[in-house]
Amino acid sequence: MTNSELMPIGVFARHSGLTSSALRFYGDCGLLPPAEVDPVSGYRYYSAGQVARAIELRRLREIGMPLAGVEAVLNAEPGEAIRLIDEHVDKVVGDATAARQKAASVKSSLTDVSSLLIAVLKGPVLADAIEQVLTATARDPGMPVLGGLRIEATQEAVTLTATDRYRLSTRTLVPTEPASAPWAATVDGDELRAAASEIRRSTLVRVEATPYGIRLRLADREDQHCRLLSEHFPDYRLMLTSLPEPTTRVTVSKNLFLRALEEHPGEQISLRVTHRGLHVRAAGDEHPDPPLRATVTGRELRISFQLTTLYPAVSTAIGPDVMLDLRGPDQPVTLRSADRGDLTTLAMPVRRDHAA
Repeated sequence: MTNSELMPIGVFARHSGLTSSALRFYGDCGLLPPAEVDPVSGYRYYSAGQVARAIELRRLREIGMPLAGVEAVLNAEPGEAIRLIDEHVDKVVGDATAARQKAASVKSSLTDVSSLLIAVLKGPVLADAIEQVLTATARDPGMPVLGGLRIEATQEAVTLTATDRYRLSTRTLVPTEPASAPWAATVDGDELRAAASEIRRSTLVRVEATPYGIRLRLADREDQHCRLLSEHFPDYRLMLTSLPEPTTRVTVSKNLFLRALEEHPGEQISLRVTHRGLHVRAAGDEHPDPPLRATVTGRELRISFQLTTLYPAVSTAIGPDVMLDLRGPDQPVTLRSADRGDLTTLAMPVRRDHAA
């Protein structure tokens, strides 16, 4: 290859997005050696074929991957490279969560304000409730609060609520020891999700409020800390009180319902409720199908949902049978256990001709 076909380091830097100093460093490390070095001047030259590797190197360094990891990814087959990248990201996310929790602990120790008892709850029950309700969260940079869990404590109960604007899940727990005073705040959902496995292993969990978050005191385990979100949580209670009365009620086996949802392709699911049972079909499919055995009261109707909205709402229901309270094709449906009311999910339908 002649010098006219090679790029000086400055030109190659512009093509790759790396600085000249970074290219010298990666060349000395052996990650990206130049195609040629002038023996007299020491000038470095690169080939056009090295641009793709340089860009990939830069992108891997931008996600904080160490040099050894970058070298392994660059030299691996695609499947192995993807696995290595996933492992790195999981570690980064885990380290960030641990750092946030430790920061919350440190901040709590810097203030003289005493913590407030929110409640004492059974660990396995609290962990289940957190995981169930958090299925209704969403990652929305414009509304970080949609990734949080609203906790409201009174003398009688602790209520956990989450919403992604298409679903709303809420579960009420009876504490073994009640709150010192009424309390409400929105807690970071990712940090609670990460703490759930430790919470589950503790017989009792003492939940305390601090100025910067909540402290979860666990039996024979390290305390867990989760930060609070400052954004205003949607006024879900106003929405609940404004809902019209249900016009149709369906009680159906949870397992049969889930199996029917799983068997239908496509992003939309259509439900047709008749007095013969519950028909589950892909949206737009008019082919007759046998209904699921169900107890139906009220009007017959047809209603459609995005599968990603309806399936989690059904799968997190407690007990063998799920109850659906329907208000019409354009109103939220309420899903709950047929024999327990402590976990409730609302799911928004879509128009039958709505494109995902």
